Amino acid sequence: MKKVLGMWEEYQRLLTELEDNRELAKGTDELAEMAAEEIPQLEKDIERLGSEVQYALLPRDPSEERNALLEIRAGAGGDEASLFAGELLRLYQNYASSRGWKTQHLDSSPSDVGGFKEVVIKVTGEEVFRYLKYESGVHRVQRVPATETQGRIHTSTCTVAVMPEAQEVDVVLKPEDLHIQATRSGGSGGQHVNTTDSAVQITYLPTGLQVKCQDGRSQAQNKALGLEILRSKLYEIKVQEEAEKHASHRRSLIGSGDRSEKIRTYNFPQSRVTDHRVNYTSHNMEGIMQGQINEFTDALQKAEMEEKLAEAESENSQA
Repeated sequence: MKKVLGMWEEYQRLLTELEDNRELAKGTDELAEMAAEEIPQLEKDIERLGSEVQYALLPRDPSEERNALLEIRAGAGGDEASLFAGELLRLYQNYASSRGWKTQHLDSSPSDVGGFKEVVIKVTGEEVFRYLKYESGVHRVQRVPATETQGRIHTSTCTVAVMPEAQEVDVVLKPEDLHIQATRSGGSGGQHVNTTDSAVQITYLPTGLQVKCQDGRSQAQNKALGLEILRSKLYEIKVQEEAEKHASHRRSLIGSGDRSEKIRTYNFPQSRVTDHRVNYTSHNMEGIMQGQINEFTDALQKAEMEEKLAEAESENSQA
């Protein structure tokens, strides 16, 4: 509440400043000119902060405050898909850095061409899951691969899953429910992968869910990282089941973490990136691939806020 109150006070201050500037701008001196120049930025800041305040007052998912585990898997498209998985990894690492978050490499399965078949990172910071949750789903890339000799455009896909970090109190892992075995590390080599039996594969017996971790320096470290990934996967399933139980009528994909739905297309020949959930298109391909995805987050957050407001109005009218 202290944070929301601070935002509201800043919002009121900006409104007062905008009113003062508009009054000053009516003059003909240099001060009037300076006041007029500041008005567009003030209006932009007021709109942004107004949305932030409104979002903060809506019912919040407690998971939004958490850190997140981000998993990227190469899908259809072979080598090209694995290369794009590597590019998505850099995109999210850059995005995290721009927000002051930290990233930790948990596990990966490198491909022979320099990309990733699968990679998992942990992102820590303030309200990480709130902003990253919109990235879950299928990301489709359309471009001419470097190995294509006839200039044909290929379509490949990667699946991104963003899971809120689970605490031990969220998911209790009983020893009798786990089958843990050491395996030999695989991959194309590098500083994270060795040839000893340090890799660990954990199977959650009640569901058959498997997690393999090989990038740690020791078997104990891989076991700890593997349990962390497993716990977050099980927590994600638990959260989604609860969401379905209480809101089965909702079919919106915004923030739902649906992994099977195509959410975004990256069309390199036309320098166009489109988010299909809100029909939002950007032509800043270079910036987006460097991690500048705030415009998508803002559009998705706005759509989610409008959806929640509509639901609240509907519930009030029924009451």
